[in-house]
Amino acid sequence: MSDIRQYPTISRQNTFAQLPAECSDDAQGQISNLLATSPIGRLVVLDDDPTGTQTCHDISVLAVWDIPTLVTEFQTDSPGFFILTNSRALPPADAEKLIRTICENVKEAARQTDHGVNIVLRGDSTLRGHFPLEPDVAQSVFGPADGLVLAPFFYQGGRFTINDVHYVAEGDSLVPAGATPFAQDATFGYKSSNLRDYIHEKAPGNFSAEQIHSITIDDIRRGGPPAVCEKLLKVPTQSVIIVNAAAESDMHVFVAGLLLAEAKGKHFIYRTGAAFVSTRLGIRSKAPISASELQLPSPRQTGGLILAGSYVPKTTAQLKHLTDRLSSTGKLAVIEIQVDDLIASPETASKIIKQVVGETETHLRAGQDTLIMTSRKLVTGSDELSSLQIGSVVAQGLVNILQNIEVRPRYIIAKGGITSSDAATKGLNVKRATIVGQAAPGVPLWRCDEETSRHRGVPFVVFPGNVGGESTLCDLVEGWY
Repeated sequence: MSDIRQYPTISRQNTFAQLPAECSDDAQGQISNLLATSPIGRLVVLDDDPTGTQTCHDISVLAVWDIPTLVTEFQTDSPGFFILTNSRALPPADAEKLIRTICENVKEAARQTDHGVNIVLRGDSTLRGHFPLEPDVAQSVFGPADGLVLAPFFYQGGRFTINDVHYVAEGDSLVPAGATPFAQDATFGYKSSNLRDYIHEKAPGNFSAEQIHSITIDDIRRGGPPAVCEKLLKVPTQSVIIVNAAAESDMHVFVAGLLLAEAKGKHFIYRTGAAFVSTRLGIRSKAPISASELQLPSPRQTGGLILAGSYVPKTTAQLKHLTDRLSSTGKLAVIEIQVDDLIASPETASKIIKQVVGETETHLRAGQDTLIMTSRKLVTGSDELSSLQIGSVVAQGLVNILQNIEVRPRYIIAKGGITSSDAATKGLNVKRATIVGQAAPGVPLWRCDEETSRHRGVPFVVFPGNVGGESTLCDLVEGWY
């Protein structure tokens, strides 16, 4: 698109001050009541990497999706559950096949248990991922929805949508998403900041201007849930509905209105960030979990293990802060793997992995927290698919390291979406985990108690690549020392 609109960076404080006052309705109370009294289907969240659990607690995440496992999950009394697809790590053809298989299995399990289903395609709050492919595939299995809800808002990560423009907070500045490093992603890059433009950019020709509608902040804050409901009821079928939100209460009001519309017979499919999911499940936020709540062994018996594969600038800044602050104190051992060596040949990779495993186990036994990080220079291929392939090789290297570490770590932190997904499913053999809560705002903490999992019961932190300030990772490691 040559006519993509450009937007300036704006002041967060000044912009928020000019918005209407937040709606005073008890929207969360209305949501709880509607979930308890309306025949609304079970929410099944297909998460394209594990970070979508970042606002939830006391709910399950599945890393397998065979029909018997899904039937068992549908038979619980939970309002919904996550399925970790990790589709963001796959090329489009493979992602399409995977999402189709999962949707078909979910549909069959729902039929066997006589449940209705609502599908969320949980994606990145900075707009990276397979869009519109995943919603299109889901609708091809479950049938066309009345509309597609697009809601990337995520308060804890500083992602706000105002006047249909999606922003990423950096300090007091709100940077249009199309002008951030996330938009330069080698695989899922984009130019648009206005979500109307983003839809046309990613799905050219799929939607006319008349098929794209907005729930504005004015609708939410001045009209409350009834106004949201009324607007949703009037939206023509096969439309996209952009959700504007600048505070958590905005998402609560939107979801309350959405549930009212669904109770009147409307049916939507969702492409959203994490905030929508927890609100739609009726999950209220709680404070991050402390080391004392986790009952980590004291005195410590082994060190914690931190795996870092994400390349986004925020991760690199967090790793620098962590190593600058702790490596010289002797509390943190740092092992850096050169990506060029890891992808040079299978033989070279095998040699590096063996060496890293040995060093790591020595440090862990000594009670020393250990960071295994990939070199910070991003190595990309000549196109999107080759860049994905390089990322897969690097992720596999980190998985092989984790698979071979026999010392039970005090905890495991995996930094980056693909890294944490592969660490959980391939490195630790997790098939079903419980989301305990958050280790820090927007940073999910899982526990897996299955006998088949490696290092059973060890706290597992899914640390998104693009969440938190420069000190967040270091603060977490220090807080759990």
